[in-house]
Amino acid sequence: MLEKLAQIEKNYEDLTAQISSPEFMSDMSAYAKLMKQHRSLGIIVEKYREVRKMTEALADAREMADQSEDDEMRELALAEIAEIEPKLPDAEEELKLLLLPQDPNDEKNVILEIRAGTGGDEATLFAAEVLRMYARYAERQGWKMEIMDAADTGVGGIKEAFAMIEGDKVYSKLRYESGVHRVQRVPQTETSGRIHTSAITVAVLPEAEEVDVQVDPKDLRVDYFCSSGPGGQSVNTTYSAVRLTHLPTNVVVSMQDEKSQIKNKEKAMRILRARLQELEEQKQHDELSAERKSMVGSGDRSEKIRTYNFKENRVTDHRIGITVHQLDLVLEGQIDEFIDALRTHYQTEKLKAEAIAA
Repeated sequence: MLEKLAQIEKNYEDLTAQISSPEFMSDMSAYAKLMKQHRSLGIIVEKYREVRKMTEALADAREMADQSEDDEMRELALAEIAEIEPKLPDAEEELKLLLLPQDPNDEKNVILEIRAGTGGDEATLFAAEVLRMYARYAERQGWKMEIMDAADTGVGGIKEAFAMIEGDKVYSKLRYESGVHRVQRVPQTETSGRIHTSAITVAVLPEAEEVDVQVDPKDLRVDYFCSSGPGGQSVNTTYSAVRLTHLPTNVVVSMQDEKSQIKNKEKAMRILRARLQELEEQKQHDELSAERKSMVGSGDRSEKIRTYNFKENRVTDHRIGITVHQLDLVLEGQIDEFIDALRTHYQTEKLKAEAIAA
């Protein structure tokens, strides 16, 4: 592992030198990729240097405690040992987690899909609140979020919505948000004060580039129609809305957000590629039973992953057993505690699996 870390540090230093080179600055696409790689390696190198510094300091302190004849110096050495020893194992564990093979999708932007499930109007209202929650979280992360399409309801909710979220390591942070989100509260229309349970589904799909997913035009049926609003009312009389049907898989994507037929088709293609990539990855997972078992509880959309209870001001993630009694803040986008805990949990599980395999 030390050889690997030394090589990573060397690569990082080489990249640091390359970043300041004018030839890389002239190609913004190559420069952006280089900067992403530099940031990723930098996180590992920073932790490696921290662990190395702590290890060396601990060795020096132990030597001083063993050999020094000065009582005051020995006490200082023992105090330093007492400070470093409890911290070093955690730092080493964090470094091991950073060295795990990264998912190639981690650096990608995502397409966020939110759909109202069981619960009627109450589910659509909650879907709108969750969409807003992710918009607030994206804003806090410095990401850009664009609503690509949304099917509004007459009561202020949404039946379904698609959003593109662009930024640094978006998929790596949001990947475990996929699944069924359940809400328990008294609807405004409920006169008896009875708590209702409704549900929505959230899907986080890494954006697939054209080089990742090739769509043969012969496999695609394209239909154009007039866009419509809530209740099916006509919004315009031009055929700007687009429906794409991928014939081999029967995946259908409709888009009517833009007034331009071309822009709607471009957005629909981005969603279609993401869904086709998800299907291919799911197929690969299903073919590998060990891999499938390791993914249990990691965000399959058929599984209830989180409950939002308004009466108790409580949010519970059922996969890792974390409960937060600050539902109001969670809905304002303060979901870092869940995001960080889920990433740590699944990284640790992966580390255990690799240790067993080794």
